[in-house]
Amino acid sequence: MDNKNPIGELMESTMENVRNILKVDTVVGDPIFTPDGITLVPVSRISVGFGGGGLEFSNKKGGENRPYGGGNATGVKIDPIGFLVIKEGNVRMINILPAANTTIDRIIDLVPQVIDRVEGFINKQNEES
Repeated sequence: MDNKNPIGELMESTMENVRNILKVDTVVGDPIFTPDGITLVPVSRISVGFGGGGLEFSNKKGGENRPYGGGNATGVKIDPIGFLVIKEGNVRMINILPAANTTIDRIIDLVPQVIDRVEGFINKQNEES
């Protein structure tokens, strides 16, 4: 008798297909190089929903082939959220989503810019020393 569970095989097959779709290249895209030396890297957010179920019917004849019914569904949503802009060694995130609503969201959005400015200040201080 085969110990494989049909619902397990069905879900395993679906998850393998989802893995093929959701690669790192989907979240962080291929860099785009501009003629003026700026590199743009697209960044996306991915949401995945997954569900499945099945039922094995009883076989009155007692044979090994038991009727089975099942199904599953997967939904994948990919939203572009912005671009990493790389220019002269500085990296900045440009959001294409609506502006942040809360103070914490605004602070998180400003972190890359603050880091760039602090690094610039430190480098300037080191050059003057």
